[in-house]
Amino acid sequence: MLEAAVKPRIVITTHHKPDADALGSSLGLYNYLAKLGIQANVVTPTDYGDFLKWMPGENSVINFEEFEEKSADLVADADLIFCLDFNALKRINNLGKLVEQSRAEKVLIDHHLEPEGFEDYRLWTTKASSTSELIFWLIELMGHVSLIDEEIASCLYAGVLTDTASFKHPSTTPTTHRVAAMLLEKGAKSNRIYEAIYDNYSESRTRFIGYCLSQKLQILKEYNTALIVVNAEELKQFQIITGDSEGLVNYGLSITGMKLSVLIIDRTVARKMSFRSRDTFPANEFARKYFNGGGHFNAAGGESGEALELVEAKFKEAIKEYKNLLN
Repeated sequence: MLEAAVKPRIVITTHHKPDADALGSSLGLYNYLAKLGIQANVVTPTDYGDFLKWMPGENSVINFEEFEEKSADLVADADLIFCLDFNALKRINNLGKLVEQSRAEKVLIDHHLEPEGFEDYRLWTTKASSTSELIFWLIELMGHVSLIDEEIASCLYAGVLTDTASFKHPSTTPTTHRVAAMLLEKGAKSNRIYEAIYDNYSESRTRFIGYCLSQKLQILKEYNTALIVVNAEELKQFQIITGDSEGLVNYGLSITGMKLSVLIIDRTVARKMSFRSRDTFPANEFARKYFNGGGHFNAAGGESGEALELVEAKFKEAIKEYKNLLN
């Protein structure tokens, strides 16, 4: 498909507020295509955290919210659009309609449940630890593993590392470890990547985490659930920027006995929710049923247009249905 085209116009996009897997897979693919002599443009629906800006090629990324006209032109003129790490066009916000209308062929590369089906081609399985692992598989299928250099390897390793939560999620398979090992052999520096992502927080972000754990953490013992609810004023108080709340929801599951951890944040436009669970609690099903969301079985997200207090109350009512499962 790629080799048949003469200088194809390619756009790579991923979900809003990209995390390390979303941006890592996008830039891993971008740098791989560059090795083939193929120019591509990475267009993100929104901005992303500063802790991701070390990635090779990041300075070429186009933020749709900042460069809407340029992004629209690139999508409209594209021959091929790679859609990475999302399963529905609503996950790329206003960019979704433009992608849907584009005459370009769409390629979905993703590991989330229940893809929407907007794509022409699909490299998809829920058995992959991350979309970055899938990009490695793509390069391997193309017979181009020898082309992987330190830049490509570093981007992909960041995605594998974070989406497995440092290789502790059940999605971590022997294949995942083999892929990670090959990326290290290709030049990825595990310690530097870890430090760039996890040991690179601002003072305000660190104080915000401490505040949330000391003042905002609720333990719903009857449901073995940890809940943190953050309002817009608190975000302003701690000068929270994109990426600063990354990982906050995971703290709840570090408490002995907790089966579910939930973070609800008032983002002004909407109330955003993150769900992390253990064992058999279907976080994606819960998010989809009550909060217009979805995701992985044990890691999902949702949102609501209702007031923060109503969203919190709705969650506490909805969780009652799962009491037996959580116990």
